[in-house]
Amino acid sequence: MKVAVHTLGCKLNYSESSTIAREFARRGYEVVSSASDADIYVVNTCSVTEHSDKKDRNLIRRLHRRSPEAVIAVVGCYAQLKGEEIAALEGVDIVLGAGSKGLVVDEVEKLLDSRKDGKQARKVELCDIDSVDNIFPAYSTGERTRSFLKIQDGCDYKCSYCTVPYARGGSRSLPASTILEQAREIAQAGIVETVLTGVNTGDYGRKTGESFLSLLQQLNDVDGILRYRISSIEPNLLTPEIVEWIASGTKFLPHFHIPLQSGCDRILSRMGRRYRTADFRSKIELIRSKMDHVFFGIDVIVGFPGETEEDFRCTCDFLEEIKPAFIHVFPYSRRAGTPAAVMPDQVPENVKTQRVAVLEDMCARLHRDFCAMNSGREEEVLFESKSRDGKMSGYTRNYIKVEMPYDRNLIGKVVKVILP
Repeated sequence: MKVAVHTLGCKLNYSESSTIAREFARRGYEVVSSASDADIYVVNTCSVTEHSDKKDRNLIRRLHRRSPEAVIAVVGCYAQLKGEEIAALEGVDIVLGAGSKGLVVDEVEKLLDSRKDGKQARKVELCDIDSVDNIFPAYSTGERTRSFLKIQDGCDYKCSYCTVPYARGGSRSLPASTILEQAREIAQAGIVETVLTGVNTGDYGRKTGESFLSLLQQLNDVDGILRYRISSIEPNLLTPEIVEWIASGTKFLPHFHIPLQSGCDRILSRMGRRYRTADFRSKIELIRSKMDHVFFGIDVIVGFPGETEEDFRCTCDFLEEIKPAFIHVFPYSRRAGTPAAVMPDQVPENVKTQRVAVLEDMCARLHRDFCAMNSGREEEVLFESKSRDGKMSGYTRNYIKVEMPYDRNLIGKVVKVILP
C-alpha cells in the first residue's frame, strides 16, 4: 500500500513526519511523495495561527476528494487542540494529538485490520499530551545534505499569545544518549549538516539533569557531521557560556535564530516574554563581539493587542539598531483560550497588514546589506540541489545563499567560494 505524509508548519513537524514515513517503510509500505496519490495519507498539522488551521482543513478536504477510499490519519498540534472538529470532517479516519504521533503507524494498521474483518471503520482520538518522560524521538531524512534532529518538545513559558504549550504540552527532553545515537545514524546516511530542533530548544535538559551546553559538546564530537545549526533559541537561554564555547572553534555555525517578537518593552511585558530589549541588545552585542559576520534571524509579531503606532515605531527603531540579517514577520493571530485573545484594544487586520509590509521591506533591505557586507569574502558553502535553470545552490556558514553552475560532484560537499 502507498503512504503519503503531508507536513504543515515547523521543522520539528518535518523531523517527526520523516520519522513516521521511515516507520511505514520499515513495515513494508511504499512511501510516495506528498504530491502522489496514495492509499494512506498522514497529515501532520500546525495550529500556530488561524490561517494554519484553515490550511489544515483545506488539505484534508483536498486529499479526500482526490482519494475518497483512502485512509486519512490526522496528527499534530491542530489535532491536539481541536480533535473533535477534525474528526467531524468527511474522510477523516484517525485523529491523534501532538503527544501521540508515534502511535500513528500502529493505529493505521489496526484500522486496516478492522476493515479486512468487515468491521466499521473507526476514528481514534488520542489527543492526550505526553508526560515528561514520554517523548517521540525524530529526525528527518530525504535530503542529501541536511537533517533536522529533534532534541526537545513542549514549552513551560506560556506566552500570552501562544497555543503551542497547550498543543505540545510541558517542556521535556530526549536523553542525550538517544540524540547521539540518532546523530550517528544521520552521519552514516552521509548527511553532513544537522539542525537541532525543538519547541523551546534552549530549555533542553532542565528537568532531567542534563544540560544544553553538554549536549552541544557531545554532538560536536560525532564523526561525519561537519556543521550544526540551532533552529531557534530563546534569548534568555542563549547563555554567555554557550556563546563562548561556540565561538571557540566548533562545528556550530555563526547563525542564530532568536525570537524577539517586539522591540517595545511594554508589549514584551503584555506578551509575557522573559526579557526586555536591553537584554536582547546585550545578547546580540555579546555574540558579535565573539564571532564575525554572524547571521541573525529575528522573529517579530506585529499587531499584538494594544500595540500603538508609537509601539510599532519603537520596534522598527530597535530593529534598525540591531540590524538582523533577516526578519521573520508574523501578524498577530487571535487564538481562542489564550490570554491575549481577550485583551482589549485588538488591532484591526488592515493595520496589521500595513505593519507587516513595512517590516518585510525592512527585511529585504537589511538582508541585502548583510550580503553586501560579506561580498568578496571567502566562505564555505554546502551545495544542496539542482535548480531549474541548471544551477546548484547552497548556503554559507552564515546562511547566505550561493548559486553556481551545476556540478554533480560538488553536491553534498563543503566548498570554498568567493562571495559575489
